[in-house]
Amino acid sequence: MIPDFEVTILGNTSSIPVHGRNHTAQVVRFGQEFLLVDCGEGTQIQLRKFKIKASKISNIFISHLHGDHYLGLVGLLSSYNLAKRESPITLFGPKGLDEILTTHFRWSNMHLNYPLHFVETNPNGLNLLLDHPRFEVFSFPLVHRLPTTGFLIKEKEGLRSLIKEKLQEKKIPLEAIHNLRLGRDFTDSDGITYQVKDYCHPLPPLRSYAFCSDTRFEPALTNYISGVTLLYHESTFLEEDLQRAADTYHSTAKQAGKIASLTKSKQLLLGHFSSRYKDLDAMLSEAKTVFSNSELSVEGITYPILPPNE
Repeated sequence: MIPDFEVTILGNTSSIPVHGRNHTAQVVRFGQEFLLVDCGEGTQIQLRKFKIKASKISNIFISHLHGDHYLGLVGLLSSYNLAKRESPITLFGPKGLDEILTTHFRWSNMHLNYPLHFVETNPNGLNLLLDHPRFEVFSFPLVHRLPTTGFLIKEKEGLRSLIKEKLQEKKIPLEAIHNLRLGRDFTDSDGITYQVKDYCHPLPPLRSYAFCSDTRFEPALTNYISGVTLLYHESTFLEEDLQRAADTYHSTAKQAGKIASLTKSKQLLLGHFSSRYKDLDAMLSEAKTVFSNSELSVEGITYPILPPNE
């Protein structure tokens, strides 16, 4: 089965693009919907390199206003304009991002061909940003040197599959079938009740993806992303640089593993690596001491978000 929920890493370094690693950006695909999460410098180049059609992106999410997470945005939006894009884009980001873009477009005398809608994110609490028929996107607070949010993408319940043998046993009213597929028990005019548990296969576990860009170690994340299927969490430093992590409001790889363990995540992707480390094997080893199902994110690799039993 071809995955319909996946994330492609475009960039996974921190402030300086070195060692062949690029600034933070990733594309989450859910069915035919493509979401861009952060847009560091070079994002356009990475999209082309990994053969992801930028034109398919209609929603962009920016975690915070440090340059390595959004400085590719002006270039991307400008390229859309040059390509005569007409379909709208919704941009979700922190207070001030709209002012930055407006100032740039004003002084460059650029008038967009397409509608650009800006939605200011709230750095406090869990907030619904996007309600799609198949999934929801929420923001939640991270703890960094300026207002920063993570993003949680949660699958919604789909239509239920009916048990064919049950349908062959007796004729079931169409209205009952419709309600059963929606996950609702149904009672007909004769008082006969058709229960979901009797006529439908169980739904597979719902999937979810959490993106934690820049944040210090914060156990309170359990309030927002508990049980997430795949967690991307920054791991800027090794434990030997624990004080540096604390001073800059970042996390170590081991702390990322602790968050994955505390939140009972199914899988952990490490990212946002400091330029001081060329070899990242030690990061993976440290994370695995507290969370065995850890993996280093790799640019250009697409990670399927699958139910736990797959």
